[in-house]
Amino acid sequence: MGETVKLTACFKIEGEVPDMFNLYKQLVNELLNYAFLKNITSFKRLKSEKYYEMRGKYPEFPSHYVYTACQMTCSIYKSFRKLKRKGKAKGDKPVFRKDVIMLDDILFTLKLDDWVAAIATPNGRVKLKLLHGKYHEKFKYWKIGQAWLIKRNNDLFLNVVFSKDVEVEKPINVIGADVNENNVTIAKPNGFERRVTGEKNIRIAYFLKRRRIQSKIKGGKIRRKLLAKYGEREKNRVLDVYHVVANWVVKEALKSNSAIALEDIKNIRKRIKFSREMNGRLHRWSFRKLQKIIEYKAKLNGIPVVYIDAKGTSTYCPICGAKLSPNGQYRTMKCKRCGLIADRDVIGAWNIRLKVLKTDRCGEPRSRRKPPNETGGRKGDKILQNVKPPRTVTR
Repeated sequence: MGETVKLTACFKIEGEVPDMFNLYKQLVNELLNYAFLKNITSFKRLKSEKYYEMRGKYPEFPSHYVYTACQMTCSIYKSFRKLKRKGKAKGDKPVFRKDVIMLDDILFTLKLDDWVAAIATPNGRVKLKLLHGKYHEKFKYWKIGQAWLIKRNNDLFLNVVFSKDVEVEKPINVIGADVNENNVTIAKPNGFERRVTGEKNIRIAYFLKRRRIQSKIKGGKIRRKLLAKYGEREKNRVLDVYHVVANWVVKEALKSNSAIALEDIKNIRKRIKFSREMNGRLHRWSFRKLQKIIEYKAKLNGIPVVYIDAKGTSTYCPICGAKLSPNGQYRTMKCKRCGLIADRDVIGAWNIRLKVLKTDRCGEPRSRRKPPNETGGRKGDKILQNVKPPRTVTR
C-alpha cells in the first residue's frame, strides 16, 4: 500500500520583504464579502467569477496571489459556515484579520542546501535566509508543497508543507495503544507495557503559573508577554514528551511486525461533563496531537495505523465480554463473571487490540469469519499462538 505523509515545518526567515500583508488582507476580505453574499464555497466558481476582476484591481500583485487568495477565501468561508451552524461564529459575516499570505509553488522556491527561500513580491523575487537548522536533514529529499508567509511581532516565518510517499506493508500482527492523560499503555502479542508521559503534571504546573501571573499582573504588555512565554514553554515540553512516547510505540510495533491500533476519540470533548476542575484539565489535554505524531512516525516506518471505535474499551471484560465494575482501588477493574482483575488502562489497550483482531489485520471486515474465541481471534490463528491472557494483571 502506498500512502503520503505530510508535515509542516516552520522556518524563521531573515530579511525584508515589501509590506504585502495589508494589501493581501484587503484582497481576501473583498473576496470573502462576495462569497458571503453569493454563498460560494466552490473554489472553481469563485475563481471563474472574480479572478480576472481582482487581477485588474490589484495589478501590483503577481497573478498567483489572486489564485491563493481565492483558495483561502473558500477555506475561511467554509469554516465560518460550520461555526455558524454550531452557534460559535464571531460576528454576522467572516472577516480575515491575520497577517498571513498563502503561497503556492509558483510564488516561492526553497533551497535547503543553501538555506535560502525566494519569494515573489511586487518588486520581483526577494531572497531570504532560513534560520532553523534542525529541519535540514529531515526534509532534504521530501516534496515541497504550499507555504504560508506569516508576520508575528515584526518577525517573519515561513510555514512549508513537505510530503513524502511511503510504502506501508501489510503486518502479521497488531498492538493496541491506549492513550491516556498521563500515560500510554500498549497491548503487545506477548504482554503489556506502560510508559508514563507526565503530561498531567506539566499541564497543571503551567496552569497554576499562568493563574499567578494573571492575579499579580493586571493587564498590559508585560502580562501578555509572560503568558505567551510560558505557553510556548508548555507546548514545547509536552511536544518533546509526545515524540519520545511515539518513538517508543513505533519501536515496539517494529519488533513484532505489527500494525498500531488507536481509539477514535475525536468527539471526546463533547462528552466531558465532570467537575469544573476535571473539565478544564481534560480540555487542556491534546490527545489528538499525540495520535497524529504516532501515526506519521509509524507510516514513515512502513507501519499501518488503524482507528477503532472507543466505545466500551475500558468497561467490558476482554475475556468473557461481561461488564466490569470498580475493584475498590484506583483505576482497577474486576469482572464478576470470570474473575479478571486488571488496571483500567491495560483493559483498554487489550480491548483495542482484540477489536482489530476480530477484523482483518488492516482494519477491513473479514467475510464469512468464524466466531472469535475468548482471546478475540480464531482458533489456530498464528497471531495468537503465544498469547495467554492473564487472569490477574497488576499495575
